[in-house]
Amino acid sequence: MTHAPTFNPSAAARSVVPFPRLEAGAEPPRAPKQDKQPPQAEVLRLIGQNRFRYLHHNGAPYAVPYDGPPVAVPLRATAHSGTGSLRQHLTRAYVTEHDRTPSQSALADVLGALDALAADAPEAELPLRVAADPDDAAVTWLDLGRPDGESVRLGPDGWTLTYPDVEAGPVWRRSRLVRPLPRPDRAAGGWRTGVEEFAALLPFTAETLPLAVGWLLAALRPGMPRPVAYLTGEQGTGKSTSGQMLAGVIEGAHAPLRQAPENLRDLGPTTAAGWVLALDNLSGLPGWLSDALCRIVTGDAQVTRALYTDDDVNVLTYQRPVLLTGIDLGALRNDLAERMMPLELQPIPRHKRRTAGALWTAYEQAHPRILGALLDLAAAVWADLPYAAAELTERPRLADFAELLHALDRVTGWRSLDAFTGAQDTLNDAVLDGHPVAAALREWTTSPAFPSGGWQGSMTELHRQLGSDGRGLADGWPKTPAVLSARIRQVAPALRSRGIHVARASGSNKNGKVWAVTYAPPS
Repeated sequence: MTHAPTFNPSAAARSVVPFPRLEAGAEPPRAPKQDKQPPQAEVLRLIGQNRFRYLHHNGAPYAVPYDGPPVAVPLRATAHSGTGSLRQHLTRAYVTEHDRTPSQSALADVLGALDALAADAPEAELPLRVAADPDDAAVTWLDLGRPDGESVRLGPDGWTLTYPDVEAGPVWRRSRLVRPLPRPDRAAGGWRTGVEEFAALLPFTAETLPLAVGWLLAALRPGMPRPVAYLTGEQGTGKSTSGQMLAGVIEGAHAPLRQAPENLRDLGPTTAAGWVLALDNLSGLPGWLSDALCRIVTGDAQVTRALYTDDDVNVLTYQRPVLLTGIDLGALRNDLAERMMPLELQPIPRHKRRTAGALWTAYEQAHPRILGALLDLAAAVWADLPYAAAELTERPRLADFAELLHALDRVTGWRSLDAFTGAQDTLNDAVLDGHPVAAALREWTTSPAFPSGGWQGSMTELHRQLGSDGRGLADGWPKTPAVLSARIRQVAPALRSRGIHVARASGSNKNGKVWAVTYAPPS
């Protein structure tokens, strides 16, 4: 007995589009092709290639947006304060345009690909905070550290707020130490009004205020050797606060003062990451730090082994303005003393003391006018520099800074160059007084026992002469003639500034080569 099939509506609904019966040996029909979305890594790669150009700085790759501020973005950093990393820029663009979050594996793949594509990118200088104009040597730039990349173009014809061309430059490099600066304001009374506001906030003496202004002007000129500004004064003169405010004029309010590092390896990265190297509350300078500071103000490079490699290196190059604070640095080496500029702070009377909050509020309110006054003054000094350089006949060790001070004096009527040379003479005396060999030579050559026509003899005989009266038994006295010769070379420039000359003479005697010691009191 056969049964009629029963109706099932659900089955009928499912069989509205029946599958066709296939003949024997026939292939099943293929589904129609649909447009596939490109992989995330491919979309991210196109964003990275089409919206950024690539450069190398000290061997590290950077990306510069075509449509954005002239600020370089590091490729290999996972995060970067101020600029953001390329990973962050790609993630933001993808989320904004596709409303999806890219996977970490896609980001890692595309960053590896872009790093490889950037291998042929040209090497370029990516300045930090201050830069020379690529086309005009008389023009300098100041990065205000603002997100939109607004900067100051400073030249002999004045200064303007503008944006550097993203391809012509300069292209800025930023770190966590590059803080935003206020937009400079032109004071109604000109640069003198701004300098007066600056002087009312920091307790500089009348002699050292022009030197502090000159140091700030030098900090606005890239590639220029500058003296080490050393804020000194008795306890309670506000050295740390004054150091923050002085550096903060071009580094941002509350610019950090750092503790002196423990070794040379730590000094390099902290120096390269900021514009002003400011070390606070020093009570002495070890030999390695004294030598390093000399190199930093004239230009230095630190080469270290790259992490997780055996044959690759990291290179840090820098030339920075240096600021120190402290009561007493102890005995100074002559090479550092020739590069130092003490800035004396005067005691603050009780009736003029302010709370820290009130002082910083006043500083932040005056900062735009102080910066504008500094730029007004800088433009006038930049315009006068060629004439000042041609007029100057004698130059100290830091000749570029001396020319700048001479131009500053011509513009303002100050006597900052005289104050600078006088300060260096004082430091020379401090070097000689703190150096046992120099002190012995000064005592001997200025005494009646010194021959009127000078002295000649071997280094062995000079060692015996200077070590008399028990001095040769003291700690720190050179134990051999060879060490004595090296110690004399250390302080030879300071000795010559006081009329004491120690030099090789012709001939030799039974004790060795002959040396001549002469003394001519300086005028």
